[in-house]
Amino acid sequence: MLFQNNNLIVREIEEKDKHILAKWLSDPQVLEFYEGRDNPFDIDQVMKEFYTSEDEVTKCIVEFEGARIGYIQFYQLDSKTKKVYGYHNEEKNIYGIDQFIGEVPYWNKGIGTLLVSSMISYLIQDKKADRVVMDPQSRNVRAIKCYEKCGFKKVKVLPKRELHEGVYQDCWLMEIEHC
Repeated sequence: MLFQNNNLIVREIEEKDKHILAKWLSDPQVLEFYEGRDNPFDIDQVMKEFYTSEDEVTKCIVEFEGARIGYIQFYQLDSKTKKVYGYHNEEKNIYGIDQFIGEVPYWNKGIGTLLVSSMISYLIQDKKADRVVMDPQSRNVRAIKCYEKCGFKKVKVLPKRELHEGVYQDCWLMEIEHC
């Protein structure tokens, strides 16, 4: 377990999570803003993307009241991403996060806000992050409101940042800085 905040637990993914990840990543409601409805995952794709990739991403399952309900990942920004975001001249410790709640009945209950704010605290306290960033699609209004509740500020639009369902979508670069 990485951390717990009341009924919320975040832990690294395990082999047993592959089936629930495939369930979530084949749900059109989840895919509307994460990966795309034209890109549903099967077990093989989950294994490739989440279990055998060589990236420096910490991949985690989110549990709430004992049920697996979502996914969150975090990573230190590499030099290429720092340059895209405009942080290439900074020596600060910058982390990026991406997340989704895969169980639709848990949407709009404040759990996303609890998750994101808890992850921010973890990254600042345990990983000594100076800044935490994310780049949600600009059309994902519900998620952006959640992130703003957690203290994230919109920094700039990243034009055509993400290929999603055959169209390059604009994304917001959002950040929260630890002073």
